[in-house]
Parts: sequence; C-alpha cells; structure tokens
Amino acid sequence: MEKVKVGDELTIHCYKHNGKFHRSWEEALVLYIDEEKIIVGNNKTKVTESDGRTHKAKEPAIVILYKNSWFNVFGQLKKKGLFYKCNIASPYIIDEGAIKFIDYDLDLKVFPDGGFKVLDRNEYKYHKKIMGYSDDLDKVLTTELTNLINLKRKEEGPFLKGLIEEYYEKYKLLR
Repeated sequence: MEKVKVGDELTIHCYKHNGKFHRSWEEALVLYIDEEKIIVGNNKTKVTESDGRTHKAKEPAIVILYKNSWFNVFGQLKKKGLFYKCNIASPYIIDEGAIKFIDYDLDLKVFPDGGFKVLDRNEYKYHKKIMGYSDDLDKVLTTELTNLINLKRKEEGPFLKGLIEEYYEKYKLLR
C-alpha cells in the first residue's frame, strides 16, 4: 500500500461494478488521513466522464472517503450554500496515485436547508440486474444508505456542523 500523507496530491477514479471507468477528478489534495478515512479537497477541478468528455467543477469540494464504510461524501461549497453529494460506493483504495472506488448508483443529496433526497433508485435497480449485484451486496448497499441517512439526521460523521468549512480552510492554506 502506498504511504500517503497530508499535502500529497492524488486524483480520484470512480468505476462501476463491471470494472468500467465512470468518472475522474483531477485534483485531490490530501487534508487528512487515518486508518478509517481520507479527506481531500479540490477547487473547480477538471472532471473526466466515461465517454471522454471533460468539464470543470463549478465550485470547491471537500471529499471524505472511507476504508470500512460503503459510501463517500462530496461537500460542495456552492454560492447558495453547502450541498452534499453522497455516493453509495465501495470502500476506497489508493493505487498508483489515485483514490479508487466503485460507485453503486444510489446517491443522497443534502441541501443547505438540511433537507435531503435519495437519487437514482431506478438506475440502481437497472444496474443491479444487468451487472448481477448479489443479494449480499444489495443488503450491504441498502443498509449503508440507511446508515448514511441516520448520520445526516443526527448531524454526525461527515455532516458534523462546520467540518466541511474547516477542511476547506485547511485546503486554502495548503494550496
């Protein structure tokens, strides 16, 4: 395993269950790392889609990825406030300078007013069928979605008040 430390610059690579490339983010500046999670930041980074198209993210983001939880969280610092885009996804690995994970379609979007919405249930059902997600995997993923919603309701973990802003300040200092 690669030894990664605060200040290192990585990229983020997202795949689908069938191993196909889905999306990448060019910048992932390491802000924190321990045995459980890595926190990285970027600002208007280049995003590459599976079809090769690229675009720039419109805002800074703080990204929290976990080694033992099946989700990750992108805190997006938009003009209208802090939005969270939470992906139900495999635990991450670091390989050849990239943080890698498998995206499992289900997303939780959290709005600045605290409201939230589960997205992409139909995409999840479709991919579960065509990519052959096992019943055991399905149970893990749906349980983790429930766990993520509970963390949001309690404002714990990645939803702790001020956490994203604190790491954005650290990002600006390191950048």
